[in-house]
Amino acid sequence: MSDKTYTPAKVWQWNSESGGKFANINRPISGATHVKALSKGKHPFQLYSLATPNGVKVTVMLEELLALGIKEAEYDAYLINIMEGDQFGSDFVAINPNSKIPALVDNSTDDNTPIFESGAILLHLAEKFDVFLPKEPAAKAQCLSWLFWQVGSGPFLGGGFGHFYAYAPEKFEYPIERFTMEVKRQLDVLDKHLADNQFMCGDDYTIADMAIWPWYGVLVQGGLYEAAEFLDVKSYTNLVRWADQISQREAVKRGIKVNRSWGELDQQLHERHDASDFDLKTQDKIEQN
Repeated sequence: MSDKTYTPAKVWQWNSESGGKFANINRPISGATHVKALSKGKHPFQLYSLATPNGVKVTVMLEELLALGIKEAEYDAYLINIMEGDQFGSDFVAINPNSKIPALVDNSTDDNTPIFESGAILLHLAEKFDVFLPKEPAAKAQCLSWLFWQVGSGPFLGGGFGHFYAYAPEKFEYPIERFTMEVKRQLDVLDKHLADNQFMCGDDYTIADMAIWPWYGVLVQGGLYEAAEFLDVKSYTNLVRWADQISQREAVKRGIKVNRSWGELDQQLHERHDASDFDLKTQDKIEQN
């Protein structure tokens, strides 16, 4: 790559060498690349995921449901190694033809309902168990507005800013400046809203908070792209307050460990099948045995 002006070809051709850190798992076609069966547990929900921000949304939601005593929300969580191409296995693609984590199967339904896209999974679980989603129409509309705000805004933070700031093979001023400006705008949107609201939907903790926190909350806490200083996140005081508040929830502390395969060993729970796994089967415990 060079810093010379790029002139697109008349017809694009795929160059498998381009794309930086994730080039080996990116391709311009969909579908399975190999036959691979997925493991299945005994619980109503089967989750196939990785503890990226989108994956964390769902594990936090499931842990929050269990914290409320909703036993019907028990789940088995299996690690999908996206760097090894697990998301292109035949069974995974059957659940999610888009080959992205997270993917969930709801075995409590007659047809063992497959669900993909983290926002859709959050909404499915909230409606199924009638929690974390306001019932009053105006409040529900606000909650769904913020949920879909995250779904629409997140790619600018992840695939835009995150890619060019942290993962692209070379640093280029234009895309970094362009996406930094947009992320700063988004942080300002959140900070201003949270100046007058304890949570994203007023006084109630909802799926909107669960969707936004793994991206923007973790970002302002310094845990995403190591960009906290660059983005001057400490200046967004209301957002930081909210992020810190969410991070202290016990279900959140558990949820961020599930399907995590990097970082401190005591924060990694590659698979989750029982509440006791948090005490007995984190990676530090496994490596001690």
